[in-house]
This record gives sequence, C-alpha cells and structure tokens, in this order.
Amino acid sequence: MKFIHTADLHLDSPLRGLSSYADAPAERLRTATRDAFERLVTVAIEEKVDFMVIAGDVYDGDWKDFNTGLFFVRQMGRLRQAGIPVYLLYGNHDADSEMTKGLELPDNVHAFASRKADTFRIEPLKVALHGRSFKVAATVENLVPSYPMPVPGWLNIGVLHTALEGNNEHAKYAPCSVAELQAKGYQYWALGHVHEHWIERGDTTIAYPGNLQGRHIKETGARGALLVSADAGEITEIERIEVDVLRWHALSVDVSACDDLRSAVRLVGQSLEQLLATAPAGLPLAVRVSFTGQCAAHAALASDEGQLRQEVIAQAVALDPDRIWIEKVRVSTTAPAAPATAGSDDAQDALDALHDLAASAHADPEFLQAIHAEWQVLLEKLPHDVLLAAPELAELRQADSPLIAERVRQAAPVLMARVAPGSAPAA
Repeated sequence: MKFIHTADLHLDSPLRGLSSYADAPAERLRTATRDAFERLVTVAIEEKVDFMVIAGDVYDGDWKDFNTGLFFVRQMGRLRQAGIPVYLLYGNHDADSEMTKGLELPDNVHAFASRKADTFRIEPLKVALHGRSFKVAATVENLVPSYPMPVPGWLNIGVLHTALEGNNEHAKYAPCSVAELQAKGYQYWALGHVHEHWIERGDTTIAYPGNLQGRHIKETGARGALLVSADAGEITEIERIEVDVLRWHALSVDVSACDDLRSAVRLVGQSLEQLLATAPAGLPLAVRVSFTGQCAAHAALASDEGQLRQEVIAQAVALDPDRIWIEKVRVSTTAPAAPATAGSDDAQDALDALHDLAASAHADPEFLQAIHAEWQVLLEKLPHDVLLAAPELAELRQADSPLIAERVRQAAPVLMARVAPGSAPAA
C-alpha cells in the first residue's frame, strides 16, 4: 500500500517582490504553484497510489479568484477518474479562503471537520486517518489532545497543520511537541504548515513534506511531496517526490582572489555554469547572487549595484537565458585592510563607529525611523520614470524596518571604502 502526503500548495500564491523587475519570467512564475500541483497529481495517477493526504493550506488566504478553486476541483476530478480518494485538512490559510466555504468538491475528497477531530476509515486497507481542520486562521490551541485513540491493528495516520514547538520560522498555530505526537500511538503523522522538508523516523514517523513550489528566495532548493509505502500496518519506505517547476538558489561567490570588477564578474559566470550543470535538466533557476570575501575589487563592486546587476545578467544570458533568471545581486564584500599610518587613529575610530552603527541599526527603531523620514523627502523629489527604472528605489518608499536596516548595512562598506585611511579621494 502506498499514499502521497503533501501540504502547503498555496495555489496561485503571488511570488513576492518580482513584479518590479522587468526581466522576470512573469508567466512562468505566475503559474508555478498550479504547475507543481498538476505534476503531483500526474505522479499520483502514474504510481497508482491508494490515496492522497493534503495536510492544509490548499489556498493562499483571502483570495477572491474562483478560478483558483476551479483549478483545484479539476485536479481532484482527475484523481476521482483514477479511483484515488483524497483526505483533505484545512489549514490557517484555507480558513480565510472563500473557496473553502463556497465550492463543492468531488465525492472522492473527504474533508476533516473543524468542530472536532474526524476519523476516516479505509476498510480494505485497514487504514484510519485522523484529523481536524482549522475553523479560524489563528488557531493557537493544541489540537492533539482532541485526536482519537488509534484503531488497534490498523495503520493510523494523524493529519495535522502545526508549527510544532521550537519552530521560529512559522506562526505558532496548533502548537504541540514531538513527544506528544509520539505518545498518541499513531504510526504516521502527516504534518503541514512548515515549508521545509523534515522527517523523523521511529515507531512513530513524523513528517513535513515541505511546500510544492518555492515562492521566494527564502524557499530555496528542491520542493515537493512524499510517497509513503506501508506494509502490515508499518511504514516501510518514504520517497521524496520533486515537482517544483522553478527552483530558487542563493549563490554565494567568494571573490577574495579577484583584483578587479571584471574578474569578479567572470568568477560569478563560472559559478552559474556549475550551478546549471548540477541542477535537474531543463529546470529553470531563480538565483540571488551574493559577492563575498575581502578583495581589492570591493569599492568597484559596491559603487554601482545597478550596473553590477546588468553585468551578472549578461553572464546568465550568455549561459542559458531560458533557464537562469537573476533575482537580485548583493555585495557583501569588504575592502582589504589598510596598513596603519601615522595620524590615522581618529579616522579609524570614526570608521569603527560607523561599522558599529550599521551593525546595531536593526535594534534602534528611532534611528531607523529618522533614516526613513530622510529617505522619503529625497524619494518624493525623484521623477516617476526614475523610480520605475530602479525597483530598489521604489521598494524604499514602502520599506519596513528590516529592509531599512539591511540598506544601512549595505551602505556602510561603500562609505568605509571611500573614506578609509589611505584611500584615494573621490574625483
């Protein structure tokens, strides 16, 4: 017996921060979450799985376009025609969705109730699935105690949308501990909500499949679902299925050995070529490039990030314009240490103070607010076409504290490189 465990489809979720980039592959990005789920349904049919479990967040919050819901119904219909039942639990995003309340699903889809935990039994397979959907998005109580006792002699699968305790990357919905899940006596816990792939094996297997499709640079690497095999009431094998149609990468390139901008850019091109060679054939890549290291080219790299982005894009286009898209270019290099000279102590003290200010900016809301106010005055004076041509400037108009702190951090090395003791004066 085998089944597919998936979660966090987030169908039609916007891939954030991309609309301002004129060279973004908009159509491919717009349909990525749908395409990934369609690929998963195809795998389920080809593998002839016995059923599919969806552990929450089919939709992406208060999304009003019913075409999203109709797409999901159509995919459920494909599974129905193949004789594959689906056991669906609604998560925090689904609780906010109009589709959750308004669309009738095919009769092969069995949705867990939200008032109390449900149990669905598959008699021929001796499988019992236990789950409880979210009634409201902010479900912050522990739901595990409300789940029923396991059915003796059967394979018991708990379906739960939870962050688990100790996971700081996600909202603390339906919190519980690994020990509580193990104590329940189920053989498998099909979890959702956390977007990273994670499995703990033992008498009780606890698993997150991760989301099906990375949507931004914080969701890098392969994405997909789990194909779970069982025999005689025990989990025997878990295989990861990769179905993402576009993959995000954070590419860090150490340019410490580079003496000038041109050699640093060439090194990035070589790194992009290696990335292409190791990625699955034909899979498009969205890449954020970060220059790192202490190098003589630091000032040249940091002086014009807009021009540097174009240089990096040129490297990507030369390799494969259909497979690589440069999402962003970051300069995180530092200038070589200048030899101490007489009379430089005061200047070095000032540079140290500037460095400390940049490092602590994120923890000083009054400073960030003052910087933000100064930016707004300058940005309001810029022509509209300049803002359109420079997405980074447009972002600053709506910047929040973390982004302001990051911009201060990026600006500090540029200033330090220009005013460091022994550096040449600006022309």
